[in-house]
Amino acid sequence: MAGHFEATPGGGAAVALDEVEISILRSLAVQLLELIGPGDQPAEGEDPLAALFAEGPSKPPADPALARLFPDAYGGPEGVGGVTKPEGEQELRERSAEFRRFTEMDLRSGKRDDALAVVRTLDALSPAPDGGAVLTLTGDECLNWLRSLNDLRLTIGTRLEVSDEDQGEEGSLYRLPDTDPRKPMVMAYLWLGALQESLVETLMP
Repeated sequence: MAGHFEATPGGGAAVALDEVEISILRSLAVQLLELIGPGDQPAEGEDPLAALFAEGPSKPPADPALARLFPDAYGGPEGVGGVTKPEGEQELRERSAEFRRFTEMDLRSGKRDDALAVVRTLDALSPAPDGGAVLTLTGDECLNWLRSLNDLRLTIGTRLEVSDEDQGEEGSLYRLPDTDPRKPMVMAYLWLGALQESLVETLMP
């Protein structure tokens, strides 16, 4: 499954997908939506503006995949990039909690919108006689897809406990035997990476 995006007029991109690829992409996007959750909707009689400004959670998600999608803003006492910070670990933890409280709901909403865009563009395809189709994306839809492909790879990579060493051509991901139960998910992970890279290269000036 090695579809390659090609640029289209107006800053968009197109790729030919077969029936299996369409099914896999849609299934993964739907699973991502289920993982992220439906979002908080205003209760009956609740002021929509009040719901809009409601605070989010202050603690990281318990699910490792969600924690990867919504990481702490401050990783630890060393701060971002390993640079030593004067603040202690407790203060960084408190700052991370406050940042999460006011940003995570918006981040979740954005990730839901991206995954929904993937599902909707796939559902709008007109299948060819062989069951495949050409997916044509606008510039905005390309950005939705880029972000959602990245979220899917982060989620699958977390589930597989993928490390940087695993991903090179000599890495363990490329040497799994067919009998390994992780093989189908690993193949999906590598394919999504190739699809993402192809879309990035297509959109580069």
